[in-house]
Amino acid sequence: QVQLVESGGGLVQAGGSLSLSCRTSGGTFSSSVRGWFRQVPGKEREFIAAIRWPDDSPWYADAMKGRVVIANSADVVYLQMFRLKPEDTGVYYCAAGPEFGQYVNWGQGTQVTVSS
Repeated sequence: QVQLVESGGGLVQAGGSLSLSCRTSGGTFSSSVRGWFRQVPGKEREFIAAIRWPDDSPWYADAMKGRVVIANSADVVYLQMFRLKPEDTGVYYCAAGPEFGQYVNWGQGTQVTVSS
């Protein structure tokens, strides 16, 4: 059973940066792609970025390019966010699956709040 646990959320001022982590356990080949998503109040969950282990091929949503960087190790996937805006406020989730776009396991989410 794959488990994902996010950490690193919190309160940050607009223009600031924040780093999120997601530790995965129990995964094997079936969880070689890990991604980050967010759910902003009043909107559907949206894709931010994903990366494959071990070849580190990243994939970014167009709207997030230049403001986020995704990286990973065998057990942890990271999301660094820069120049944060109040509209980035939401719950950030990590997910894992066998391929990009095929996420079958999800974490519980971590709250990110950006103050103006």
